[in-house]
Amino acid sequence: MSNLEELTLYPTIYSRTTFIDGNHIYNEILIHMPQLHTFNFCFSTEIRIDPLVNLLSKDDIQQTFINIKCQQQMECIVNYLNLTGTCNIFSLPFMFDYLGPIGNTFPSIIFNHVRKLFIYDKIPFNHEFFIRIAWSFPLLKELYVINDKPQSSILDILNSYDNQLSSTIIEYPYLISLDISDCHIDYIEEFLNDTKIRLPHLMKLTVNYDKLRIVTENFTRDITRLNCTK
Repeated sequence: MSNLEELTLYPTIYSRTTFIDGNHIYNEILIHMPQLHTFNFCFSTEIRIDPLVNLLSKDDIQQTFINIKCQQQMECIVNYLNLTGTCNIFSLPFMFDYLGPIGNTFPSIIFNHVRKLFIYDKIPFNHEFFIRIAWSFPLLKELYVINDKPQSSILDILNSYDNQLSSTIIEYPYLISLDISDCHIDYIEEFLNDTKIRLPHLMKLTVNYDKLRIVTENFTRDITRLNCTK
């Protein structure tokens, strides 16, 4: 292994007490591979939150990158939900077809290889967030959304700094599978209303039936017809 020149890793680690960070990558992998020059990776860690321990921020994790001397740049996404924390630490460009879970805070970069995405947060996903998702994941095919918080009120949107974004129609041109079964009804409205989002190639929709009937007005509402009748 000491002569290895290229390495690709995408481990998912559960039930740890700390996130995998740059120190772990250096001390447990890189120090043993002096010939390594290409290292494509994503370490996804899920931990149980100890209420007596300070939560690490993205900046805290990035401070541990200094020992990593590979040619790739690195990024990380940290998310805390209830009693669980998740951290994805990865090389750039991101070379894998799946990423998740991520929430409202993620870097403004383009993930050209990602086809499957899992988004989950305890903070509402507003329309501007889905604009960012469409920009950052241009070739997305499968999307799984979990969020039980209602979106911002119309008043909040009208008072926002740039309400032009709130009226922008988003298109996910390659999306074929959408799971919004664990969402507040606002997200069903968001995705099925074709004045907000257009899904020209959607083939599979997973959604709560009762909420679907409400949003589509018993399947008679014209602006939901286009995204529902593939």
